[in-house]
Amino acid sequence: MRMQMKSLQGRMALLAGLATLTGALVYAGVTHWPLPQLIDAVAALLQVQIETGWLRTPWGGLLATLLLLVPIAVWLGSRLTRPFLRLLRALEGAVVSYRDGDFGFSIATRRQDEIGDLIRMHNQLGQTLREQRQHLVQRELLLDTVVQKTPVALILTDNHRHVTYANIAARQLFNEGKSLEGEHFDSLLDSGSEVLREIVQSGRDALFPIEMDGAEETFHVSQRAFRLQGRPHHLYLFRRMTRELSRQEVATWKRVIRVISHELNNSLAPISSLAHSGAELARRGDHERLPGVFSSISERARHLHHFISGYADVAKLPAPRIESVAWAGFIEALALHCTFRLRGELPERDGYFDAGQVEQALINLIKNAHESGTDEDEVTLSIAEVGSYWRIEVADRGPGMSEAVLSQALLPFYSTKRSGTGLGLALAREIAEAHGGRLSLNNRRRGGLRVTLSLPMNET
Repeated sequence: MRMQMKSLQGRMALLAGLATLTGALVYAGVTHWPLPQLIDAVAALLQVQIETGWLRTPWGGLLATLLLLVPIAVWLGSRLTRPFLRLLRALEGAVVSYRDGDFGFSIATRRQDEIGDLIRMHNQLGQTLREQRQHLVQRELLLDTVVQKTPVALILTDNHRHVTYANIAARQLFNEGKSLEGEHFDSLLDSGSEVLREIVQSGRDALFPIEMDGAEETFHVSQRAFRLQGRPHHLYLFRRMTRELSRQEVATWKRVIRVISHELNNSLAPISSLAHSGAELARRGDHERLPGVFSSISERARHLHHFISGYADVAKLPAPRIESVAWAGFIEALALHCTFRLRGELPERDGYFDAGQVEQALINLIKNAHESGTDEDEVTLSIAEVGSYWRIEVADRGPGMSEAVLSQALLPFYSTKRSGTGLGLALAREIAEAHGGRLSLNNRRRGGLRVTLSLPMNET
């Protein structure tokens, strides 16, 4: 019962009861006793005539009661609403502080009713928000430290293509270490490499080489679109792959040497054994069995030669014989070896390259496109002038390449085919670089892979 009386509901009920009792007493005092008797006594003392009969009427008594109770009600109302007004002002200050990101606001109270419970719950909410804010700040600091120290260049742009975030690697790559926030990303691309701009505008992940500070660097770009705070944003990741590719290239050569050594041992051991058997048969004079021995030795030698010649094609690639090449005749000769659909018109200006090597590179690329599982009419070839380069593109509508495969596709002898030696893309890359050009890969928007072979228009 005591706890109920301390509650706000109990206090309001008690106040309502006291107000009712006070009103009844005041009405009785106005209409019966002591106000009429007091007025009569004052009138007798002053020897004046004061009519008090109207106080005993219902309307007169009610009017006199109101005249007495209204000032008292106003005073009591101000006293009763004062705690609520203080609480509202305190809550208003708390809301303003929370809006400004300050969660250190709290309200002191000694009340034991519902208002006191509300204030204590508010203070607990503020404490919870402070702790969560501290955890978020610590996580943001940790994330920012990791992002800033990573060697991958990271750029975040808004829907207007303005840079909203860039780490240290991105500032060094695009703006010589200066801040990029607020810069237009297209302006940064226009001032850089043409190949990089084309890759970014394609909107797909790609692996491509560009020339930086007089040396060739290989980059892998990843592009992702997402919504941040309800607004579209775009994230670009530029990963320098030169060192990683060099390391993997060394590991690949080691693996190739082990494979060749294993194959040599598998072939030379039987050849040595057959030669010994042939010598023994010749010593015994058993000449009838010698042709079979020599035939087995010849078969093993042919197998070994066929195996080694595939690897030797890359190592023995001769210097290109640059000469003028008419595109129409080149495409007709290429069509005799593989099937493709020519997209667009052929340039009127002649090319300038080694027709045999470039033809071999395109045969390998078109063959890979057919092996991707795409329809024959979806394998396309296009030739266009882009700046000072011929851009030759072979495209398909296969499954494309995953990011892991894309980052290793240009390594020597790398292949996703169990029976393949992986010479196609690597040989095309060697031919492109021997001409002073480059080879780049990127996935297409609606599925498939696009391989771009860029060759200089003039002699290098």
